[in-house]
Amino acid sequence: MDKIRLLIVEDESLVARDIENMAVSQGYEVCGIASSGDQCLEIATRCQPDIILMDVIIKGSLDGISVAEKIWRSYRIPVIFVTAYADEQTLKRAKITEAFGYIIKPFDERELKVAIEMAYFKSLLEARLREREEWLSALLKSIGDGVIATDKNGIITFMNPLAERLTGWAHDDALSQPLRDVFRTIVSQDGDEPEIVLWAKNGKKYAIEETAMPMSDGRHNSSGHVLVFRDISARKSAEKELKESWERLHQALEGTIQAMALTIEIRDPYTAGHQRRVSKLSCAIAQELGMSEFQVEGLRVAGDIHDIGKIYVPAEILSKPGHITAIEYGIIKTHPQVGYDILKTIKFPWPVAQIVLQHHERLDGSGYPLGLVGDLILKEARILTVADIVEAMSSHRPYRPAQGIDKALAEVVENKGRFYDTEAVDACVRLFGENRFHFIAEPQS
Repeated sequence: MDKIRLLIVEDESLVARDIENMAVSQGYEVCGIASSGDQCLEIATRCQPDIILMDVIIKGSLDGISVAEKIWRSYRIPVIFVTAYADEQTLKRAKITEAFGYIIKPFDERELKVAIEMAYFKSLLEARLREREEWLSALLKSIGDGVIATDKNGIITFMNPLAERLTGWAHDDALSQPLRDVFRTIVSQDGDEPEIVLWAKNGKKYAIEETAMPMSDGRHNSSGHVLVFRDISARKSAEKELKESWERLHQALEGTIQAMALTIEIRDPYTAGHQRRVSKLSCAIAQELGMSEFQVEGLRVAGDIHDIGKIYVPAEILSKPGHITAIEYGIIKTHPQVGYDILKTIKFPWPVAQIVLQHHERLDGSGYPLGLVGDLILKEARILTVADIVEAMSSHRPYRPAQGIDKALAEVVENKGRFYDTEAVDACVRLFGENRFHFIAEPQS
């Protein structure tokens, strides 16, 4: 371990040598002896001692207290005052210089050693504290958040540069100001969510996020708060642009879906509106079953175009009155596969093509085109199947008159668990039985 290096400031040479001898005998290194303030400043600048032993009364225009003040301000070298004058006025002046100790003449080696060791230990602690404060200050100045610290009364004690820029207040002007005068915020409504807006001194406004954290003095007493906030204006703008872009895409998708639905309805006027009514009933059943809004939206899209594959079926078959032949029925049965082939390349956020492919499957495997069984059929497809049967049976077709909603519901109830999903059937029956859903007739084109 390196020796503690001392600078002795004493204008009486005998006393100075006596202090030097005591210090050396205790294992310290004396790097210089000064008899005046000017000489002290010169030696301190040159050899940078660890501690200065400073007599209060020395030669020259500056006394020991004035020199100590300059030393501390310039070099942060700790000073121990060595004096025979311990009057109150002297002590009061000495305190201003942040002295690290006092030794009253005459003193012995033990007193000198205790004073030096305590001053050195205290100086190391303060140096570490300053280092951490400087590190923390550099960190707070460089981070991408605004930081404001206040005392327990809400008075500002610190602001980093970003906080200065966002609030429009210079650091020195903001210090000692109440936080509420510098950090002015309003809450506005941005769509469905409230938005915090910082109103800067220069009139600019910023959308922000903020977090306030209490500070403690170590004895569980509040000593103030630290407020951390960030400018999210760019993010909010990007979110708004993204939302508007999504809405435009959604509108375009909706238009495409409706155009596809209209294509088949033009070719098959007897089923005009069938897809929309099936879609609405499917969504109502899904909501009754507690499915997510995302799933309901996907089911709505699939329902609106579930018969798109009928574009492959000749119009004379679709509108043929009376019974159709087995061959004609075989052609009609291809429409789920054709619909899937049309839709499979479109990257929907939902499994629309699969729902369309499976909407004529049955739980027992007797459906088409794949003969899927039970849970191999998507939940959405099972719901669509029930809605499709109920709407088709209750509506007029070229080959038969409408059979009515009661008969349609009786069909799905009788075959639930065998052909049709039990939960979907029960939900459908509840909707009609409690008069929470009914089909709205649409004019024939």
